[in-house]
Amino acid sequence: MLISDEREIYLKKVKKNKRIIFINRLLIIVVFLICWELLAKFRVINTFLSSSPSEVLKTTTILIKDGSLFQHIGVTLYEVLVSFTIATVIGIITATILWSNNTIAKIVDPYLTILNSLPKVALGPLIIIWVGASTNSIIFMSLLISSFITIINIYNGFISTDNNYIILLKSFKANKRKIFHKVIFPSNIVTIINALKINISMNLIGVIMGELLVSKKGLGYLIMYGSQVFNINLVITAVVILGIISYLMYFIVDKIEIYFNKKRS
Repeated sequence: MLISDEREIYLKKVKKNKRIIFINRLLIIVVFLICWELLAKFRVINTFLSSSPSEVLKTTTILIKDGSLFQHIGVTLYEVLVSFTIATVIGIITATILWSNNTIAKIVDPYLTILNSLPKVALGPLIIIWVGASTNSIIFMSLLISSFITIINIYNGFISTDNNYIILLKSFKANKRKIFHKVIFPSNIVTIINALKINISMNLIGVIMGELLVSKKGLGYLIMYGSQVFNINLVITAVVILGIISYLMYFIVDKIEIYFNKKRS
């Protein structure tokens, strides 16, 4: 297929912009790590309180050698993926029910806001009593933190769909099910994906909060154990790994969004 000169120039600009964004993102991380290492090396900052990239690397190597690192990562990743999947399913199904029945939506709306604003971490002891001191309580904690905000974001996207499309389908006597499948859901793919991006951070927060309370394995446990024995290198290492996991999950969701945007265009 022949591409016009204008189209070719536009594509080159898009690729150039992507390269600039990637290089600058990478540059920010590199500059931050270099500055952090230099400040630690010349004792401008106290490494006992802030660690350093080289100490984080040493701690990571030790954890790899004793075989515990990937075990801790695996436990946390499992809990995050399970809670992320369940929260997403709950969010989509509940938002669909609320959209399909305006009366239920008006009844439930204030309770969603109240439940979303509750300090879930403070409910930790109750969650342990209800669910037990196990992986289930960690997943439950994560669901409490992520589910309500997911429902609210997706539902707001559903009710904000362009009304002209809905009126058009109604003129052809389409029922609510057809309207949902033909207009509401397809129009809100990007909204759902954006909700998933928020869900990533919420699930990670929930899982780590849960692990701090009850876990004997996982990155949250490493953070808790490291703080108890004043091993700041262990704490910072676990935090850095959490950041990497968060980025990788965000990267995957972002690629899904790009795929759907290409499909729509």
